[in-house]
Formats: sequence, structure tokens, C-alpha cells
Amino acid sequence: MSFDHPAFAPYRQLIDTLDLARTPATLAGFNAVAGAFDIIQARGLPLRFIAADGRLSARDYETHILQTGQVPTRADTWHDAMNALVWLRFPHFKAALNAAHGEAIGRETDTLRGRRRDALTVLDESGVWVNSRDPALHALLAEHAWQALFWEHRHAVETTMQFVVVGHALLEKLLAPYPAVTGKCLMLNIDSSDPGSLELQAVATLSAIDSPRQLAPLPVQGVPGWDAANATTEYYANQAIFRPPRLNLPSAANRPLPPTPAPSPDHQTGESQPT
Repeated sequence: MSFDHPAFAPYRQLIDTLDLARTPATLAGFNAVAGAFDIIQARGLPLRFIAADGRLSARDYETHILQTGQVPTRADTWHDAMNALVWLRFPHFKAALNAAHGEAIGRETDTLRGRRRDALTVLDESGVWVNSRDPALHALLAEHAWQALFWEHRHAVETTMQFVVVGHALLEKLLAPYPAVTGKCLMLNIDSSDPGSLELQAVATLSAIDSPRQLAPLPVQGVPGWDAANATTEYYANQAIFRPPRLNLPSAANRPLPPTPAPSPDHQTGESQPT
């Protein structure tokens, strides 16, 4: 396991403060940082990390955080440690995600999880903020035009786009990255590369997300510089990783997705989360 991947750049100071590269994560360490920066959740309650007591459904997990400010955490798992890392680095975004989950849960009348909560879960687990003021670059990503985006427009991507991984399951995968690891994109379009500004834009953009289909896939190892091997055009010819878009069949592709049954496995294992 290593924090050398460029996706960890926004978290570098926290990683060093917590000494995550050398020592196991601890609840005490996470809470010390949360307390030092007076981090709060959506209802203004102090954010605290507590030992996970048994298994919680995704619904109960989000509700517990919203009602108490306490994040059930298994500090001995990288999955939960990465979740804590994102909470500490981007608390406004995580709080907004949690509040949106709570609002969506409040509108549900049965055990089915709708598209809105599916999309929020995808962002929480696998989200990547992708920022660019050039709509053409966003379009290439949405169209899965990987060769055009990452090779033909490589300089523009390197100099004008920002990619910030905020999905904790995705960060866990990038501790030991492999070519096919994939995130889901929240598109931003502000004239800033400052992570704080991107966070505010991401919070504002959340209200417009109501389906996982709005979140374009991103083979993150294709981002220039994120894999030493992607310095050649042949890298992007592998369609097993850089998949072309699916055929746009009106009878199927544009049909609204049915609500997703809320399964029983616990949030912390990630088994009940769409990826």
C-alpha cells in the first residue's frame, strides 16, 4: 500500500499529520484533527468518528451521521480510513452528501432506494471532481473519446483541467492502483484550481444530480501523469479499459432506471453500494 499516487495530492498534509504512511489509522487521530479544525456536519453538530458497533444498513448509517454527527468507523480498514480522510479534507462536500442522503431517505415510503440516493452513493464511493472551463473537454469525456481527450488534447488536460478524487472506495483502490480502476465524474466549470473553491462548486452542483447516469465514468489511470505507462498513444487503445460509449438506443438507454431495492449488508463493507 502506498500514498504515492497523484490522487492523494490534496490529502498530503493530512496524511503526514496522521502519519498514515507509517502507522495504523486511529479514531483518536481522526478526532484530534476534526476537533482542531472545528469540523461540523450538516446540522452544525461536531464531527466525530466512533467505533463501528455491528453492521448498519446504508440508510441507518447516513441517518446516524445526520442525527448525531458521529461517523461509525473501523479504523483498522483502509476503506473507512479513506472515508475519514475525505471527511477531514472536504467536510462541506461530505456534509452536503450526508444531508442530501437524509433528505432523499425522508421522501422514501418503502425499502426501495431511488435514483437520487443511488447517485449520491456513487459519488460518495467513487466520485471524482472534474473541473474545466472548456465545454469541449467535458464533452470528450462524456463521449468516452479517450484518445482525443487524453492524447490529442493532452496539453490542455494537463494545464487546464483538475481531477480531485473524493470517493473513499476509489481512494482505497488507488493505494494499489490497477489499469481498469474507474471513478464517476461530477463535472465542474469554474475558473479556479483551488480545492476549496472546487469544493464549494461541488456542493452547489449536487442539487442537480438525480441519477447515476449523469455521472460519466473515468478510467482514472488515463489521466496524464497518473500512470507512468500512459505516456504513449498505445495506452489508450485498450478498449477493455478505455471503453467506447454504449450505443444510444432510445428504447433502452434513455429509459428511466427503476428504484433500487435497499439491500441489507452494512455500509462499511461497501457491499450494498453501487459502483
